[in-house]
Amino acid sequence: MLSNYNTQMQSQKINSNTTKKATTKLQMALMVLGMVFVAANLRAPLTSVGPVISEISESLNLSKVLAGMLTTIPLLAFATLSGFAPKVSKRVGLERLLLVSLALLTFGLWLRQWGSVASLFVGAALVGIAITVGNVLMPAFIKKSFSNNVGTMTGLYSVGMNLTAALAAGFSIKLGQVTQMGWQGSIGIWMYLSLFAFFIWLPQVKGRKAQNVNVEEQYKEPKVNLYKSKLAWSVTLFMGLQSLLFYSVAAWLPNVMYSWGMSMEEAGWVLSYIQFAQLPASFLGAVIAGKLTNQKMLGIGIGLLFAIGFGGIMIFKTDYIVIWSICIGAASGLAFSVAMLLFVLRTNTNTQAIELSGMAQSFGYLLAASGPPIFGALFDITENWVYSLGFLMIASFALLYFGMRSGEGVVND
Repeated sequence: MLSNYNTQMQSQKINSNTTKKATTKLQMALMVLGMVFVAANLRAPLTSVGPVISEISESLNLSKVLAGMLTTIPLLAFATLSGFAPKVSKRVGLERLLLVSLALLTFGLWLRQWGSVASLFVGAALVGIAITVGNVLMPAFIKKSFSNNVGTMTGLYSVGMNLTAALAAGFSIKLGQVTQMGWQGSIGIWMYLSLFAFFIWLPQVKGRKAQNVNVEEQYKEPKVNLYKSKLAWSVTLFMGLQSLLFYSVAAWLPNVMYSWGMSMEEAGWVLSYIQFAQLPASFLGAVIAGKLTNQKMLGIGIGLLFAIGFGGIMIFKTDYIVIWSICIGAASGLAFSVAMLLFVLRTNTNTQAIELSGMAQSFGYLLAASGPPIFGALFDITENWVYSLGFLMIASFALLYFGMRSGEGVVND
């Protein structure tokens, strides 16, 4: 009898362990899937605008500066609200706040495509607020959930973001034609992706208590004033400049190509070439950067790749555009993944990483928000896109410098 009882107990333990392992694997799979689908919604709503910006301007009678504000408004949301997202997540839970942001994103995308100037810009603001939450909290979610594999997961996160961004840019014109809604169909269809992501993310929230991101840690560790750290400002400027370059290109490059003789659909695919070049670069960049003792050479390479791409376009215009697009895309993919990793690599603790992320994204996106309107304003003043591209060339060399400056050390050294 005792022998049978022991056998039963052992069998129950084995079954229990097997169930726990299966549950853990399922939870891990859902976390990865949720991470990818949230990432998929953080750029596509923005890159879908660039290819149809001329159509929107003509339909609603917008100036080039005002049209550039369609991309700038979300960036201003990133700049002003990035510092608040970690604080709110400590009260309601990181996963729950991300779920709310997906609901807000869906509503904002629905409102943005209504067809009036007011709904266009109010919707753009709501989209910006929603994406801000994802921008700030997803690196923290990756650090918390995949602490032993941050580089690879950051790479996967970047790929998920850039793949849908590429598809949004490339198929933006075609989606408007297929839906027979023009630019409204081009930018509105992405609300279905955000709605789908909402339901994919639900398992991360259902049955969970609100989780703080190492709330107690902030009381145990020595305080570091990031605003007095030269390294923290270098990371911030690196973050801001790479965002400025990306959003300026996303907002205006299709329009530049169209004015130089390409069809609207071909011009949209130029942005897709950039986005597709980002995919391997963003994944490999995160993995490689995580293994290097410092990232200075990566910073130099990123700046030079941007400069080569913009210089090629300035000289050759639409000729060899695939080559210049690949240079810009590879540089952008490397820059984004390195920027995300710098929040972790340049800090000692999780709290410091979140604070550096908030600082870099607040001030960085404030800098980035100036890019699209300056690009458009330079053309309005000079009626020559070369001056606008020259502005991006200068920004590329500034990025190179701050990439070198932020390549090693920690913020409290």
